[in-house]
Amino acid sequence: MAEVLSRRCVIMRLADFSYDKYQKALRQSAGAVVIILPKNMSAMPQDIVQQFMELEPEMLATETIIPVYFAMEDDELLSIYTQTLTSSSSQGSLSAAEVLLHTATANGFQMVTSGAQSKAISDWAITSLEVSDDMRTILLMDDSFSWQSSPFCFSWLSYGADSNGSGVSMLLELARLFSKLYTYKRTHAGFNLLFFLSGGGKFNYQGTKRWLEDNLDHTDSSLLQDNVAFVLCLDTLGNGDSLHLHVSKPPKEGSPQYYLLKELETVVSSQYPEVKFSMIHKKINLADDMLAWEHERFGIRRLPAFTLSHLPSHRLAQRSSIMDVRPHVDVKKLSRNTKVVAEALARVIYNLTEKGAPGDLQIFTEQMQVQEEHLSAVVDWLTAQPRAAQLVDKDSSVVSTLEYHLAHYLKDVKRHYVKADKRDPEFVFYDQLKQTMNAYRVKPAIFDLLLAVCIAAYLGMMYLAIQVSHFSHSK
Repeated sequence: MAEVLSRRCVIMRLADFSYDKYQKALRQSAGAVVIILPKNMSAMPQDIVQQFMELEPEMLATETIIPVYFAMEDDELLSIYTQTLTSSSSQGSLSAAEVLLHTATANGFQMVTSGAQSKAISDWAITSLEVSDDMRTILLMDDSFSWQSSPFCFSWLSYGADSNGSGVSMLLELARLFSKLYTYKRTHAGFNLLFFLSGGGKFNYQGTKRWLEDNLDHTDSSLLQDNVAFVLCLDTLGNGDSLHLHVSKPPKEGSPQYYLLKELETVVSSQYPEVKFSMIHKKINLADDMLAWEHERFGIRRLPAFTLSHLPSHRLAQRSSIMDVRPHVDVKKLSRNTKVVAEALARVIYNLTEKGAPGDLQIFTEQMQVQEEHLSAVVDWLTAQPRAAQLVDKDSSVVSTLEYHLAHYLKDVKRHYVKADKRDPEFVFYDQLKQTMNAYRVKPAIFDLLLAVCIAAYLGMMYLAIQVSHFSHSK
């Protein structure tokens, strides 16, 4: 990287990126920063990926007036990067005269973006999907749209494979499995399952917040308040050999949520001993700007809820990184985790432990088994397109496809829309999330001066030669 960066566009590859270099570009008022991302993220060394994931929150938290762009690697961009790097590094070993000559004659690139300044989008709606019932209900939650909210153009890079494409895939598979059980009266349990795909999960769970307000605050009598046995939120379940049940308040013995905790422990210990299961208790911190987990939205409204995840902490970088791409989901482990949740839920709603059923009894087998290829297909589809909330409007194919998929197994699929308050908005979306940058090969300004001097010298010599020749002939 050059020593003086003022009014220059800094180009760096992900492999060479560091927070110190990024801060240097900001301090010296660089014209812009372009970070080149590899086409195949999974081919990057894990230490580089982990380092960048840890730096992302710091970049998001740093205010800057300098535009920061992310571009996918291609031959043309790599050629520009290589030429620029060669030009910058060669100047360090040259003499002052050589540096001056190199500065005057070297090729440079002028980076130009076409597009207007970003503006706030008014009346943008975040969409959620609900399949509801009026009986005593177990609510299964999942936030379906991925990160990011930032001053950078992260939105088009937000594929959210594990967080939370894995959760969406699991919820759809659970809907398929339990729809078969609930088709017949003799296998219909005493609980109903309500499936909810919430939007705006990365915006402090705005879809869930508004849905709760509509059901608890805007009705005379709320069936939701009286009829919910517990709420299970599914978050980041596509990898690892651990499962953690995150709770804001430990469940009381004898409550439905206590039974779910025990059934999860039973299924894991009896059928999947390689999995480490634990309950993690964390109180809700209302002083934080962002809630840690989605179940905290329900805890604030005094509804029993918890979140199941393979992550032990909400602070881990995997939950909000552009590095969270398709290879981060292990479909075999996602299938196993889906089976754990399905078996535990079935044991709760059919009260199998009280009826003396052994812990290794498997309900979802043969034609009722979890379909690994189905989970894989859903994850592939979800990660084939960015799902940032500001890209997914009410007419998006993502919303309509999820709605169609739910309607295939369940009845009465409803849409819920959330719009920011115009007077005191909790979230604001902006346009111009994707821009085209053009690179023009240019010579430095001093080259024009040097060229003018050379032309003037040439013309002067020609003039003198003509004068001398004319003087010789006149004699």
